[in-house]
Amino acid sequence: MNTIPIAHATTAAPAEPAPRRDIQHYMRPGLLQLQSLPPLSLYVHLPWCLKKCPYCDFNSHEARGDGGEAAGAAAVPEQRYIDALLADLESALPLIWGRTVHSIFIGGGTPSLFSPAAIDRLIGDIRARLRLEADCEITMEANPGTFEKDRFRAYRAAGITRLSVGVQSFNDRHLKALGRVHDRAQALAAVAEAAEAFDTFNLDIMYALPGQTLHELEEDMRTALALKPPHISIYHLTIEPNTYFAKYPPAIPEDDQAYAMLDRITEMTGQAGLARYEISAYAQPGHQCWHNTNYWQFGDYLGIGAGAHSKLSFAHRVVRQVRFREPRLYMEHALAGRPVAQDDDVKRADLPFEFMLNALRLRDGFALQDFTARTGLPLTAIAKGLQEAERKGLIERDMERVRPTERGFDFLSDLQELFLSD
Repeated sequence: MNTIPIAHATTAAPAEPAPRRDIQHYMRPGLLQLQSLPPLSLYVHLPWCLKKCPYCDFNSHEARGDGGEAAGAAAVPEQRYIDALLADLESALPLIWGRTVHSIFIGGGTPSLFSPAAIDRLIGDIRARLRLEADCEITMEANPGTFEKDRFRAYRAAGITRLSVGVQSFNDRHLKALGRVHDRAQALAAVAEAAEAFDTFNLDIMYALPGQTLHELEEDMRTALALKPPHISIYHLTIEPNTYFAKYPPAIPEDDQAYAMLDRITEMTGQAGLARYEISAYAQPGHQCWHNTNYWQFGDYLGIGAGAHSKLSFAHRVVRQVRFREPRLYMEHALAGRPVAQDDDVKRADLPFEFMLNALRLRDGFALQDFTARTGLPLTAIAKGLQEAERKGLIERDMERVRPTERGFDFLSDLQELFLSD
């Protein structure tokens, strides 16, 4: 699961490509003054799934045959889609020329619907076009419902260094309620092979599920922690607009019960040696996800693929782009060299909130100098918000750093809202 909505289903993209712009357009004078560029990551979106989950609002599409019937991996146009991804990447190269990529994240959808051979081709062709850090973290999302023996090892051989396994729960009743295509036994088998094939991997777990009790949550956590994952991402089930659950909402635990579940999660992960370094991420020392941390630190990322978002910095501006969302339309435009549907500068007034929306998710907060470096704005742009947040006991700060307090973590949305533009 993406921790940041890089390919969100609710993004309304126009039917026509954004105006074609050369690098000089992005380098023209502007209101911001960025002294240096932040680290750069690459996000690759593979949009197909075996089945659309009722809670999912990401840009995912059921893999179907020509007649519209569910057809699974056999219906995924692997080679044409990778051709489109590479054409998309090549069209973006002038915007990131000379920059080193520190991490790659292949998300979805269900990327493990793509064959190891296709992933091998994708990574090889990316390496041929980009300068990658020697220890570049390359993560791929995988679901147990697409698991078969030795498949994860084949992804490792293709160049994946970190697997993120979308387990969500080990309880068959809850998996069925979530619309997952795997069961408990498949989840356990998939995680066991991930542990054998990868030095580091992540488990996605959800809580506050329909009908879930605190005892059932504890059982899920005991099962997950017994598998000794180096990293766990844990999400509260939320009812998002434009999903099946939004139309037919299930009965989920009340807020007080959900808070009790989160307290228990934090307690159990801590006892297992996983530290909560971000609002929804727990890791053993040295196993934090570099890619997602770059998002939270307001780093740059180029997003390629259907519906993918980019955030790119230049000397005088920060730019956001969105690719075409519908896979067929995306492939058509990308292969024609026009994959971008939206291309806009981030407004100066919006930058403080955008930075804080990410940075305050981190347990360690952010360095004050990073705010200036990443936004090109003076600290006076956030002085009022910081003062109010400190008065409410939501942050603690010194001359160098700002950190959310325990209360700030518990009321993160209230804390972030203090930095909305007037």
